[in-house]
Amino acid sequence: MLSRRQLIPIATKSVSPFLRSSITCRRISMGRKELSEKDSNILDSVIRVDQAGELGANQIYKGQHFILQFTDPKVAPTIQHMWDQEKYHLATFDNYVLKNRVRPTFLRPFWDIAGFALGAGTALLGTKAAMACTEAVETVIGGHYNDQLRETAHLENKAPEFKEIRSHLAEFRDDELEHLNTAVEGWNAKEAPAHALLTNAIQMGCKAAIWMCKRF
Repeated sequence: MLSRRQLIPIATKSVSPFLRSSITCRRISMGRKELSEKDSNILDSVIRVDQAGELGANQIYKGQHFILQFTDPKVAPTIQHMWDQEKYHLATFDNYVLKNRVRPTFLRPFWDIAGFALGAGTALLGTKAAMACTEAVETVIGGHYNDQLRETAHLENKAPEFKEIRSHLAEFRDDELEHLNTAVEGWNAKEAPAHALLTNAIQMGCKAAIWMCKRF
């Protein structure tokens, strides 16, 4: 398993959206194990969706930091810390995409722009609104990782790559829930103006994004 130090530079490399995954029983480069078409498709879906999700999260924190470093410098180190963790998450899934020849979502360019816009937009509304955005996103993503852990539980002993990926899913879930706690307990996210409206809208957007990335 690569370390965070080894993985982070990979995050800056672009991954072509036209990389194609093979169709049946392809050989997985990580573990060199033959997988059935069904298991291969599960692996592809996990990697594709999570790469897109981590790209979006990375861009959200990038957008928030871009604004808040000027408007509320005291929160900037917290945003930077969470952003650095998202960079590692993204680098990890970029690595899995390349190693496993998984086709990234065709919507990647859109999430790149939309994530930054969401982060910067909520930051312009103030620190609490930015933290409400974090609360909403990390609530959905934490639940999403839990769903994937349940979905892939039966695969863990089939091949080493599943055990490795599942360990990352658990690690990243814990990071996302830490971000959620930071936003709510540390920065009073629930005091944001129109909190319920804002968080519900963002959560609906996140769930729609997951649905689309599974299909496109």
